[in-house]
Amino acid sequence: MILENLTNIKHRIARAASRVNRSPANIKLVAVSKRIPSERILAAIDIGHSVFGENYVQEAVEKIPYIQNLASRKVVFHFIGNLQSNKAKKSAELFDVIETVDNIKLGLALEKHCAALNKTLEAYVQVNIGAEKQKSGVRPEDCEKLLHGLIQCQFLRITGLMTMPPYCPDPENTRPFFKHLRQLSEALTAKGLLGQHGPVELSMGMSGDFEVAIEEGATVVRIGTALFGARTH
Repeated sequence: MILENLTNIKHRIARAASRVNRSPANIKLVAVSKRIPSERILAAIDIGHSVFGENYVQEAVEKIPYIQNLASRKVVFHFIGNLQSNKAKKSAELFDVIETVDNIKLGLALEKHCAALNKTLEAYVQVNIGAEKQKSGVRPEDCEKLLHGLIQCQFLRITGLMTMPPYCPDPENTRPFFKHLRQLSEALTAKGLLGQHGPVELSMGMSGDFEVAIEEGATVVRIGTALFGARTH
């Protein structure tokens, strides 16, 4: 099932990219593996996938070392859940990319722990593009201030933006939110606040709307259900 689903997703990514004259090679698929048994993740690794996203530090503490010890290839883990500053030390140790930096305290905590580890850590700023009270993320108008506060970091490298738009049954209705994030990234890049470490990453789009996100410039899509199936818990 995983092979069939992965093949289908890659075809859909390629078709969406071709519609806007983009190369699918420039779009990263993060397989959302929260609450997915390690054996199924290892099965995905065995068929060639190597980038996964976890939502919970407590779950990742046991899962990531176990998988890395048994994996047949190098595996990259993104943290894509809500992250508290008191979990920054363990997150800095475990993950390759933190997608959910949304305040200066968290960013500086990650910088401190990465310095102690002598580890460079890639991170995205999470933007609450729909201004939803129940969601984490910095408001679009506050992004510039946050990036200014983190621009001197030497070990934490802010390389992009991430968002989760309001849920819409029709994926076409998410387009304005994805467009907004892309325009915000362009404005911040023009001000020299993004892009210092290479091309700017835009992590946006999940199982229900990733094709629209790609059409609007996503470079990272986070897909769980369409790959692993519905979770049972």
